[in-house]
Amino acid sequence: MGIAAFLVVAAFLPAPAETALSYAGLAAPVWLPIILGAAAWRLWITFRQAAFISSERYVLLEVKPPRSHAKTPLSMEAVLSGIHLSPGESTWYARSILGKVRPWWSLEIASIEGQVHFFIWTRESFRRNVESAIYAQYSGAQVIEVPDYARLISGRPGEWSIWGCDYAHTKADPYPLKTYVDYGLDKPAKEYEQTDPLANLLEFMGSFGPGEQLWLQMVIRVHKGEKYHKKRPDGGAYTWVDEAREIVQGIRVKTVSHTKYRDVFTGEIRELEGFPNPTKGESETMAAIERNVSKHAFDVGIRSVYLARPDRFHGTAIPGVVGIFKQFSSEGYNGFKPSGWMIPFNDYPWELFLAKRKEEVARKLIDAFRRRSFFFAPYTAPYMVMSTEELATIYHIPSAAVETPTLPRVQSATATAPVNLPT
Repeated sequence: MGIAAFLVVAAFLPAPAETALSYAGLAAPVWLPIILGAAAWRLWITFRQAAFISSERYVLLEVKPPRSHAKTPLSMEAVLSGIHLSPGESTWYARSILGKVRPWWSLEIASIEGQVHFFIWTRESFRRNVESAIYAQYSGAQVIEVPDYARLISGRPGEWSIWGCDYAHTKADPYPLKTYVDYGLDKPAKEYEQTDPLANLLEFMGSFGPGEQLWLQMVIRVHKGEKYHKKRPDGGAYTWVDEAREIVQGIRVKTVSHTKYRDVFTGEIRELEGFPNPTKGESETMAAIERNVSKHAFDVGIRSVYLARPDRFHGTAIPGVVGIFKQFSSEGYNGFKPSGWMIPFNDYPWELFLAKRKEEVARKLIDAFRRRSFFFAPYTAPYMVMSTEELATIYHIPSAAVETPTLPRVQSATATAPVNLPT
Protein backbone atom coordinates (compact mmCIF):
# COMPACT_ATOMS: atom_id res chain seq x y z
CA MET A 1 0.00 0.00 0.00
CA GLY A 2 2.84 2.37 0.77
CA ILE A 3 4.53 1.67 -2.56
CA ALA A 4 1.23 2.10 -4.41
CA ALA A 5 0.62 5.44 -2.66
CA PHE A 6 4.12 6.63 -3.56
CA LEU A 7 3.63 5.69 -7.23
CA VAL A 8 0.35 7.60 -7.33
CA VAL A 9 2.01 10.68 -5.83
CA ALA A 10 4.96 10.33 -8.23
CA ALA A 11 2.58 10.21 -11.21
CA PHE A 12 0.78 13.43 -10.31
CA LEU A 13 3.40 15.30 -8.25
CA PRO A 14 6.81 14.18 -9.53
CA ALA A 15 8.82 16.98 -7.91
CA PRO A 16 7.71 16.32 -4.27
CA ALA A 17 8.09 12.60 -4.84
CA GLU A 18 11.64 13.04 -6.09
CA THR A 19 12.47 15.23 -3.09
CA ALA A 20 11.02 12.67 -0.68
CA LEU A 21 12.96 9.90 -2.37
CA SER A 22 16.22 11.84 -2.07
CA TYR A 23 15.62 12.46 1.65
CA ALA A 24 14.89 8.77 2.16
CA GLY A 25 18.16 7.93 0.42
CA LEU A 26 20.10 10.33 2.64
CA ALA A 27 18.51 8.78 5.75
CA ALA A 28 19.14 5.21 4.58
CA PRO A 29 22.12 4.71 6.97
CA VAL A 30 19.60 5.14 9.81
CA TRP A 31 16.49 3.24 8.76
CA LEU A 32 17.99 0.54 6.52
CA PRO A 33 20.07 -1.19 9.27
CA ILE A 34 17.00 -1.20 11.53
CA ILE A 35 14.83 -2.89 8.91
CA LEU A 36 17.52 -5.37 7.88
CA GLY A 37 18.38 -6.10 11.51
CA ALA A 38 14.73 -6.82 12.39
CA ALA A 39 14.37 -9.10 9.35
CA ALA A 40 17.61 -10.91 10.18
CA TRP A 41 16.49 -11.42 13.80
CA ARG A 42 13.17 -12.93 12.73
CA LEU A 43 14.98 -15.19 10.26
CA TRP A 44 17.38 -16.28 13.01
CA ILE A 45 14.49 -17.17 15.36
CA THR A 46 12.80 -19.18 12.60
CA PHE A 47 16.07 -21.00 11.83
CA ARG A 48 16.76 -21.86 15.46
CA GLN A 49 13.19 -23.04 16.04
CA ALA A 50 13.35 -25.24 12.94
CA ALA A 51 16.64 -26.74 14.14
CA PHE A 52 15.17 -27.49 17.59
CA ILE A 53 11.95 -28.97 16.20
CA SER A 54 13.84 -31.25 13.80
CA SER A 55 16.12 -32.43 16.62
CA GLU A 56 13.20 -33.85 18.61
CA ARG A 57 11.83 -37.33 18.04
CA TYR A 58 8.09 -37.80 17.70
CA VAL A 59 5.83 -40.84 18.07
CA LEU A 60 2.28 -41.64 17.04
CA LEU A 61 0.25 -43.46 19.67
CA GLU A 62 -2.97 -45.27 18.84
CA VAL A 63 -5.58 -45.27 21.59
CA LYS A 64 -7.79 -48.35 21.37
CA PRO A 65 -11.04 -47.84 23.30
CA PRO A 66 -12.08 -50.46 25.83
CA ARG A 67 -14.95 -52.75 24.95
CA SER A 68 -17.19 -51.02 27.47
CA HIS A 69 -16.75 -48.21 29.94
CA ALA A 70 -18.98 -45.77 31.80
CA LYS A 71 -16.63 -42.80 31.52
CA THR A 72 -17.95 -39.43 30.42
CA PRO A 73 -16.00 -36.83 28.37
CA LEU A 74 -15.02 -35.36 31.72
CA SER A 75 -12.40 -38.11 31.83
CA MET A 76 -10.84 -36.83 28.61
CA GLU A 77 -10.90 -33.34 30.07
CA ALA A 78 -8.78 -34.70 32.92
CA VAL A 79 -6.40 -36.24 30.36
CA LEU A 80 -6.04 -32.90 28.57
CA SER A 81 -5.45 -31.11 31.86
CA GLY A 82 -2.66 -33.61 32.52
CA ILE A 83 -0.81 -32.58 29.35
CA HIS A 84 -1.40 -28.86 29.84
CA LEU A 85 2.37 -28.39 30.01
CA SER A 86 4.62 -25.67 28.61
CA PRO A 87 8.29 -26.35 29.42
CA GLY A 88 11.21 -25.08 27.36
CA GLU A 89 10.39 -21.36 27.16
CA SER A 90 11.29 -20.19 30.64
CA THR A 91 14.16 -17.84 29.62
CA TRP A 92 14.96 -15.56 26.68
CA TYR A 93 18.11 -17.61 26.08
CA ALA A 94 16.08 -20.79 25.62
CA ARG A 95 13.57 -19.07 23.35
CA SER A 96 15.81 -16.85 21.22
CA ILE A 97 19.23 -18.49 21.20
CA LEU A 98 18.42 -22.18 21.51
CA GLY A 99 15.13 -21.84 19.60
CA LYS A 100 13.17 -23.94 22.08
CA VAL A 101 9.40 -24.01 21.73
CA ARG A 102 6.84 -25.42 24.11
CA PRO A 103 5.53 -28.84 23.11
CA TRP A 104 2.44 -29.34 21.03
CA TRP A 105 0.28 -32.39 20.55
CA SER A 106 -2.00 -33.61 17.79
CA LEU A 107 -5.26 -35.34 18.68
CA GLU A 108 -6.30 -37.30 15.61
CA ILE A 109 -9.18 -39.39 14.32
CA ALA A 110 -8.61 -41.20 11.05
CA SER A 111 -10.82 -43.30 8.83
CA ILE A 112 -8.69 -45.78 6.89
CA GLU A 113 -11.06 -47.27 4.33
CA GLY A 114 -13.87 -47.03 6.88
CA GLN A 115 -11.91 -48.30 9.91
CA VAL A 116 -11.92 -45.52 12.52
CA HIS A 117 -8.85 -45.03 14.73
CA PHE A 118 -7.92 -42.63 17.54
CA PHE A 119 -4.35 -41.32 17.66
CA ILE A 120 -2.24 -38.92 19.73
CA TRP A 121 0.95 -37.54 18.16
CA THR A 122 3.54 -36.34 20.69
CA ARG A 123 7.20 -35.82 21.38
CA GLU A 124 8.77 -39.05 22.53
CA SER A 125 9.93 -37.34 25.74
CA PHE A 126 6.27 -36.75 26.68
CA ARG A 127 5.06 -40.24 25.82
CA ARG A 128 5.00 -41.23 29.49
CA ASN A 129 2.85 -38.21 30.36
CA VAL A 130 0.33 -39.08 27.66
CA GLU A 131 0.15 -42.78 28.47
CA SER A 132 -0.18 -42.27 32.22
CA ALA A 133 -2.91 -39.64 31.76
CA ILE A 134 -4.93 -41.98 29.50
CA TYR A 135 -4.50 -45.10 31.64
CA ALA A 136 -5.43 -43.11 34.75
CA GLN A 137 -8.85 -42.36 33.25
CA TYR A 138 -9.39 -45.32 30.88
CA SER A 139 -7.94 -48.36 32.60
CA GLY A 140 -9.27 -50.76 29.96
CA ALA A 141 -7.82 -48.89 26.98
CA GLN A 142 -4.65 -49.77 25.09
CA VAL A 143 -2.03 -47.25 23.99
CA ILE A 144 0.48 -48.55 21.46
CA GLU A 145 3.03 -46.94 19.18
CA VAL A 146 2.15 -47.32 15.51
CA PRO A 147 3.61 -46.19 12.16
CA ASP A 148 2.39 -42.83 10.92
CA TYR A 149 -0.63 -43.64 8.77
CA ALA A 150 -0.22 -40.34 6.91
CA ARG A 151 3.14 -41.59 5.55
CA LEU A 152 2.04 -45.10 4.62
CA ILE A 153 0.67 -43.85 1.31
CA SER A 154 2.22 -41.58 -1.29
CA GLY A 155 -0.45 -38.88 -1.02
CA ARG A 156 0.63 -37.47 -4.36
CA PRO A 157 -1.89 -35.47 -6.37
CA GLY A 158 -2.75 -37.51 -9.44
CA GLU A 159 -2.38 -40.82 -7.64
CA TRP A 160 -4.90 -39.55 -5.09
CA SER A 161 -7.72 -37.05 -5.37
CA ILE A 162 -7.33 -34.72 -2.38
CA TRP A 163 -9.55 -32.18 -0.67
CA GLY A 164 -9.05 -30.55 2.71
CA CYS A 165 -9.54 -27.48 4.85
CA ASP A 166 -8.88 -25.94 8.23
CA TYR A 167 -11.60 -24.79 10.63
CA ALA A 168 -12.21 -21.49 12.39
CA HIS A 169 -14.66 -20.24 15.00
CA THR A 170 -17.79 -18.45 13.87
CA LYS A 171 -17.50 -16.02 16.81
CA ALA A 172 -14.79 -14.79 19.14
CA ASP A 173 -12.91 -17.58 20.93
CA PRO A 174 -14.34 -16.97 24.44
CA TYR A 175 -17.85 -17.87 23.21
CA PRO A 176 -18.20 -21.59 24.03
CA LEU A 177 -19.22 -24.44 21.77
CA LYS A 178 -22.12 -26.74 22.51
CA THR A 179 -20.19 -29.00 24.86
CA TYR A 180 -20.82 -32.35 26.48
CA VAL A 181 -22.30 -30.53 29.48
CA ASP A 182 -25.08 -29.19 27.22
CA TYR A 183 -25.70 -32.76 26.02
CA GLY A 184 -26.02 -33.97 29.62
CA LEU A 185 -22.87 -36.09 29.48
CA ASP A 186 -21.29 -34.47 32.52
CA LYS A 187 -23.01 -37.07 34.71
CA PRO A 188 -22.94 -40.86 34.31
CA ALA A 189 -26.10 -42.31 32.79
CA LYS A 190 -27.29 -45.56 31.30
CA GLU A 191 -25.81 -46.13 27.87
CA TYR A 192 -29.14 -46.12 26.07
CA GLU A 193 -29.92 -42.73 27.63
CA GLN A 194 -26.72 -41.06 26.41
CA THR A 195 -26.60 -38.72 23.42
CA ASP A 196 -22.97 -38.45 22.43
CA PRO A 197 -22.46 -35.82 19.68
CA LEU A 198 -19.23 -37.55 18.68
CA ALA A 199 -21.32 -40.43 17.34
CA ASN A 200 -22.32 -38.33 14.31
CA LEU A 201 -18.69 -37.74 13.42
CA LEU A 202 -17.66 -41.38 13.92
CA GLU A 203 -20.58 -42.74 11.88
CA PHE A 204 -19.71 -40.40 9.02
CA MET A 205 -16.06 -41.43 9.12
CA GLY A 206 -17.07 -45.08 9.24
CA SER A 207 -19.11 -44.73 6.06
CA PHE A 208 -16.05 -44.50 3.78
CA GLY A 209 -15.11 -47.51 1.70
CA PRO A 210 -12.09 -49.08 0.00
CA GLY A 211 -9.72 -46.58 -1.57
CA GLU A 212 -10.94 -43.73 0.65
CA GLN A 213 -9.41 -42.11 3.72
CA LEU A 214 -10.41 -39.20 5.94
CA TRP A 215 -7.88 -37.68 8.32
CA LEU A 216 -8.78 -35.27 11.10
CA GLN A 217 -6.23 -33.62 13.38
CA MET A 218 -6.46 -31.14 16.25
CA VAL A 219 -3.04 -29.61 16.90
CA ILE A 220 -2.88 -28.14 20.41
CA ARG A 221 -0.45 -26.28 22.64
CA VAL A 222 -0.80 -24.34 25.90
CA HIS A 223 -2.35 -20.91 25.32
CA LYS A 224 -0.11 -17.98 26.27
CA GLY A 225 -1.61 -15.18 24.21
CA GLU A 226 0.60 -15.09 21.11
CA LYS A 227 -2.52 -14.96 18.96
CA TYR A 228 -3.36 -11.41 20.09
CA HIS A 229 0.09 -9.84 19.66
CA LYS A 230 -0.44 -7.27 22.42
CA LYS A 231 0.14 -6.58 26.08
CA ARG A 232 -2.10 -5.62 28.98
CA PRO A 233 -1.57 -2.24 30.70
CA ASP A 234 0.30 -4.05 33.49
CA GLY A 235 2.77 -5.50 30.96
CA GLY A 236 1.42 -9.05 31.00
CA ALA A 237 0.41 -10.96 27.89
CA TYR A 238 -3.08 -10.27 26.60
CA THR A 239 -4.96 -13.61 26.56
CA TRP A 240 -8.44 -14.85 25.81
CA VAL A 241 -9.38 -14.10 29.44
CA ASP A 242 -8.85 -10.40 28.70
CA GLU A 243 -10.86 -10.72 25.48
CA ALA A 244 -13.66 -12.38 27.46
CA ARG A 245 -13.72 -9.49 29.94
CA GLU A 246 -14.11 -7.03 27.07
CA ILE A 247 -16.93 -9.07 25.53
CA VAL A 248 -18.79 -9.38 28.82
CA GLN A 249 -18.31 -5.68 29.52
CA GLY A 250 -19.65 -4.88 26.04
CA ILE A 251 -22.78 -6.96 26.72
CA ARG A 252 -23.29 -5.19 30.04
CA VAL A 253 -22.98 -1.76 28.44
CA LYS A 254 -25.61 -2.66 25.85
CA THR A 255 -28.05 -3.69 28.59
CA VAL A 256 -27.88 -0.35 30.41
CA SER A 257 -31.20 1.46 30.05
CA HIS A 258 -31.38 5.19 29.28
CA THR A 259 -34.42 7.23 30.30
CA LYS A 260 -35.12 10.68 28.92
CA TYR A 261 -37.02 13.30 30.92
CA ARG A 262 -37.65 17.03 30.84
CA ASP A 263 -36.13 19.16 33.59
CA VAL A 264 -39.05 21.04 35.21
CA PHE A 265 -36.87 24.05 36.03
CA THR A 266 -34.92 24.56 32.80
CA GLY A 267 -37.16 22.74 30.33
CA GLU A 268 -34.14 20.85 28.94
CA ILE A 269 -34.33 17.22 27.88
CA ARG A 270 -31.98 15.18 30.05
CA GLU A 271 -30.99 11.52 29.94
CA LEU A 272 -30.73 9.32 33.00
CA GLU A 273 -28.56 6.21 32.85
CA GLY A 274 -29.95 3.22 34.71
CA PHE A 275 -28.45 -0.07 35.87
CA PRO A 276 -27.57 -2.99 33.58
CA ASN A 277 -30.69 -5.04 32.95
CA PRO A 278 -29.70 -8.01 30.77
CA THR A 279 -32.21 -10.48 29.43
CA LYS A 280 -32.10 -14.12 30.44
CA GLY A 281 -30.25 -15.00 27.24
CA GLU A 282 -27.67 -12.24 27.75
CA SER A 283 -27.13 -13.34 31.36
CA GLU A 284 -26.64 -16.95 30.25
CA THR A 285 -24.21 -15.85 27.53
CA MET A 286 -22.08 -13.89 29.99
CA ALA A 287 -22.10 -16.80 32.44
CA ALA A 288 -21.16 -19.26 29.68
CA ILE A 289 -18.24 -17.10 28.52
CA GLU A 290 -16.91 -16.67 32.06
CA ARG A 291 -17.25 -20.40 32.72
CA ASN A 292 -15.47 -21.27 29.48
CA VAL A 293 -12.41 -19.08 30.09
CA SER A 294 -12.11 -20.29 33.68
CA LYS A 295 -10.74 -23.63 32.44
CA HIS A 296 -7.31 -24.51 31.06
CA ALA A 297 -6.89 -23.15 27.54
CA PHE A 298 -5.10 -24.46 24.46
CA ASP A 299 -4.23 -22.87 21.14
CA VAL A 300 -5.97 -25.18 18.68
CA GLY A 301 -5.62 -25.69 14.94
CA ILE A 302 -8.02 -28.16 13.32
CA ARG A 303 -7.41 -29.62 9.87
CA SER A 304 -9.11 -32.32 7.79
CA VAL A 305 -8.00 -34.16 4.65
CA TYR A 306 -10.14 -36.36 2.42
CA LEU A 307 -8.16 -38.63 0.08
CA ALA A 308 -9.43 -41.19 -2.40
CA ARG A 309 -8.27 -42.96 -5.49
CA PRO A 310 -9.46 -41.01 -8.54
CA ASP A 311 -12.09 -43.64 -9.36
CA ARG A 312 -13.27 -43.71 -5.70
CA PHE A 313 -13.45 -39.98 -5.01
CA HIS A 314 -16.98 -38.80 -4.13
CA GLY A 315 -17.62 -35.07 -4.30
CA THR A 316 -20.70 -35.55 -2.13
CA ALA A 317 -18.35 -36.33 0.80
CA ILE A 318 -17.04 -32.76 0.78
CA PRO A 319 -20.18 -31.18 2.36
CA GLY A 320 -19.93 -33.81 5.08
CA VAL A 321 -16.31 -32.87 5.75
CA VAL A 322 -17.20 -29.17 5.81
CA GLY A 323 -19.98 -29.75 8.35
CA ILE A 324 -18.30 -32.50 10.33
CA PHE A 325 -18.50 -30.42 13.55
CA LYS A 326 -22.04 -29.13 13.01
CA GLN A 327 -23.41 -30.90 16.09
CA PHE A 328 -21.02 -28.90 18.28
CA SER A 329 -22.16 -25.56 16.88
CA SER A 330 -24.79 -23.25 18.28
CA GLU A 331 -26.43 -20.14 16.87
CA GLY A 332 -26.37 -18.47 20.27
CA TYR A 333 -22.79 -19.28 21.17
CA ASN A 334 -19.99 -20.53 18.92
CA GLY A 335 -19.38 -22.96 16.08
CA PHE A 336 -17.00 -23.98 13.31
CA LYS A 337 -16.65 -22.85 9.72
CA PRO A 338 -14.21 -24.12 7.05
CA SER A 339 -11.27 -21.97 5.99
CA GLY A 340 -8.08 -22.13 3.95
CA TRP A 341 -6.58 -24.75 1.61
CA MET A 342 -9.27 -25.86 -0.89
CA ILE A 343 -11.96 -23.44 0.29
CA PRO A 344 -10.81 -20.42 -1.80
CA PHE A 345 -11.16 -22.37 -5.06
CA ASN A 346 -14.50 -21.70 -6.76
CA ASP A 347 -13.71 -23.90 -9.80
CA TYR A 348 -14.84 -21.24 -12.22
CA PRO A 349 -13.79 -22.13 -15.80
CA TRP A 350 -11.98 -18.80 -16.18
CA GLU A 351 -9.67 -19.35 -13.19
CA LEU A 352 -6.11 -19.42 -14.54
CA PHE A 353 -3.96 -22.54 -14.03
CA LEU A 354 -6.66 -24.02 -11.77
CA ALA A 355 -5.51 -27.65 -11.95
CA LYS A 356 -1.84 -26.78 -11.31
CA ARG A 357 -2.66 -24.50 -8.38
CA LYS A 358 -4.93 -27.10 -6.79
CA GLU A 359 -2.23 -29.76 -7.13
CA GLU A 360 0.30 -27.48 -5.44
CA VAL A 361 -2.10 -26.69 -2.59
CA ALA A 362 -2.92 -30.40 -2.20
CA ARG A 363 0.78 -31.26 -2.00
CA LYS A 364 1.36 -28.65 0.70
CA LEU A 365 -1.77 -29.78 2.56
CA ILE A 366 -0.48 -33.34 2.84
CA ASP A 367 2.95 -32.11 3.91
CA ALA A 368 1.47 -29.81 6.55
CA PHE A 369 -0.67 -32.65 7.93
CA ARG A 370 2.30 -35.00 8.14
CA ARG A 371 4.39 -32.40 9.93
CA ARG A 372 1.52 -31.48 12.29
CA SER A 373 2.54 -27.93 11.46
CA PHE A 374 0.25 -25.12 12.56
CA PHE A 375 2.13 -22.73 14.85
CA PHE A 376 5.62 -22.67 13.33
CA ALA A 377 7.31 -22.68 9.92
CA PRO A 378 7.08 -24.05 7.31
CA TYR A 379 3.27 -23.95 7.64
CA THR A 380 1.47 -21.49 9.87
CA ALA A 381 -2.25 -20.82 9.84
CA PRO A 382 -4.82 -18.90 11.90
CA TYR A 383 -5.78 -20.89 14.97
CA MET A 384 -8.38 -20.82 17.72
CA VAL A 385 -8.31 -20.83 21.50
CA MET A 386 -10.38 -23.53 23.20
CA SER A 387 -10.90 -24.79 26.73
CA THR A 388 -10.29 -28.35 27.87
CA GLU A 389 -14.07 -28.82 28.09
CA GLU A 390 -14.51 -27.89 24.43
CA LEU A 391 -11.62 -30.10 23.32
CA ALA A 392 -12.88 -33.05 25.37
CA THR A 393 -16.25 -32.67 23.63
CA ILE A 394 -14.88 -33.02 20.10
CA TYR A 395 -12.20 -35.60 21.03
CA HIS A 396 -12.87 -38.25 23.65
CA ILE A 397 -12.95 -42.01 23.98
CA PRO A 398 -16.55 -42.95 23.17
CA SER A 399 -18.48 -45.21 25.50
CA ALA A 400 -20.37 -48.30 24.39
CA ALA A 401 -23.34 -46.02 23.66
CA VAL A 402 -21.54 -45.18 20.41
CA GLU A 403 -22.09 -48.37 18.44
CA THR A 404 -20.07 -47.52 15.34
CA PRO A 405 -19.24 -51.00 13.96
CA THR A 406 -16.04 -49.83 12.27
CA LEU A 407 -14.53 -48.55 15.54
CA PRO A 408 -12.28 -51.36 16.84
CA ARG A 409 -12.28 -51.84 20.60
CA VAL A 410 -10.19 -53.83 23.05
CA GLN A 411 -12.10 -57.08 23.55
CA SER A 412 -10.40 -58.13 26.78
CA ALA A 413 -8.59 -56.33 29.54
CA THR A 414 -4.82 -56.74 29.79
CA ALA A 415 -2.52 -55.87 32.67
CA THR A 416 1.00 -56.59 33.89
CA ALA A 417 1.65 -58.83 36.86
CA PRO A 418 1.64 -57.14 40.30
CA VAL A 419 5.09 -55.95 41.34
CA ASN A 420 4.74 -57.64 44.75
CA LEU A 421 3.85 -61.07 43.31
CA PRO A 422 5.98 -63.70 45.10
CA THR A 423 8.24 -65.72 42.86
